[in-house]
Amino acid sequence: MTDKPVTTYVVSVFEKPHWRTVLTTKDKAKALAMAKEIGDKVRVEEITPKMKRR
Repeated sequence: MTDKPVTTYVVSVFEKPHWRTVLTTKDKAKALAMAKEIGDKVRVEEITPKMKRR
């Protein structure tokens, strides 16, 4: 298998006392647009799985 791992973007907003996930997508532009639309107390995380070694 030579599949390249795909990055997932998670948009979260802070609602006291925890972070709440608003959107999970593979599209970076969509994630950044959603974060900009929300405004304050937002974070966008990039999650890329590591390749398995054999």
